[in-house]
Amino acid sequence: MDKYEILYIIRAGVDDDQKTKVVEKFEALVGTLGGSVESLDKWGMKKFAYEIEKQTEGYYVLMNVVCSKEAQIEIDRLMRNDESIIRQMIIKK
Repeated sequence: MDKYEILYIIRAGVDDDQKTKVVEKFEALVGTLGGSVESLDKWGMKKFAYEIEKQTEGYYVLMNVVCSKEAQIEIDRLMRNDESIIRQMIIKK
């Protein structure tokens, strides 16, 4: 099991209830894939340095997780396919 830092940005147009559901979904996904969430930090709405997909701001979430390489690949794949997420970045610690 390796440690990963996962930073993702949720679209600004998503309402608060849906943002909470997205965060809970990916937090639960880590557990389902055999990993664990060490910490979860909701940074909130931040302005972008440049436009991303015609958006100028987004809701940032940082998760520190412990999981396998296969789980990390699956989390990345599901985040790329989720329409409410603009960008994601996963870094191995």
